[in-house]
Amino acid sequence: MSAEQMMHTVMEETAYLPQPVVTLTVSELSETETNEVLGFLSERPVHTVCMTGLIRDNGLVSEHNRGTFYGCRNSEGRLEGVALIGHATLIETRSRGALREFALTAQIYNRLHMIMAEQEKVEEFWNYYADDGQPMRLACRELLFEMKNSPENRREADGLRLATIDDLHLIAPVHAAMAEAESGINPLKVDRRGFLDRCTRRINKNRVWVIVEDERLIFKADVQAETSEVIYLEGVYVSAEKRGSGIGRRSLTQLCKSLLERTRSICVLANEENEKRTLFTECAASNESAATILFSSNVKIG
Repeated sequence: MSAEQMMHTVMEETAYLPQPVVTLTVSELSETETNEVLGFLSERPVHTVCMTGLIRDNGLVSEHNRGTFYGCRNSEGRLEGVALIGHATLIETRSRGALREFALTAQIYNRLHMIMAEQEKVEEFWNYYADDGQPMRLACRELLFEMKNSPENRREADGLRLATIDDLHLIAPVHAAMAEAESGINPLKVDRRGFLDRCTRRINKNRVWVIVEDERLIFKADVQAETSEVIYLEGVYVSAEKRGSGIGRRSLTQLCKSLLERTRSICVLANEENEKRTLFTECAASNESAATILFSSNVKIG
């Protein structure tokens, strides 16, 4: 049989060319691999900002990551994937094989709370994981937005500042309530000390911005991760009595304008129906600086 006939036969049977057999191995990453891992993640800085931020803040091996970083390598030793598997499971892969290997590795953990990646990756991950993994408790679809240009700031928000430890008693209940609304679990109830420690650590790192009036939290936004390429915001909150007054938009606009002086873009992940989505896009509507860049399936399981 000629090469042409052989190729014709193959294409009649499958739409894909035959793939070479590649041996993949998964192992825990060590601090000596930090530069290689950061280089791998930097190829898609917006999609990987949370993992990159954790590594830059804590290192590859740290209890503050609330999980273990794994690398998946091919037979030539090159990385085909990096994943944080633990409370929050985050995945970045270059091959379907790496996705499968991470899913099988995740099955040995019994306290996964959330799996987050692009929709297609999460769905395929779940196909491999589901048989021997935790049952799914909740699945939701989220949108990732990115802002690259400073929004127009006609009027500044009075009182916007970095939070201090004296604000912890105001911040922690609000952040816990937001987490419960998203996942159905209140971290103050299931892990009070750990949650307060994490809030304290973030405040001490100058990552929380607030407006407080008369001992009431009016506005809050957290910098969850920061690199020279991307800053990832979460926990954007406006008190119920101030919603519709414009203070949320002014505060977020002012904050984004300030943050864009030290990074190339800002991103936020929000449920399709979440108010944060509207607030973030409103801040950039005048110059079209916010855009939906991907759909993400955020699967909460435990």
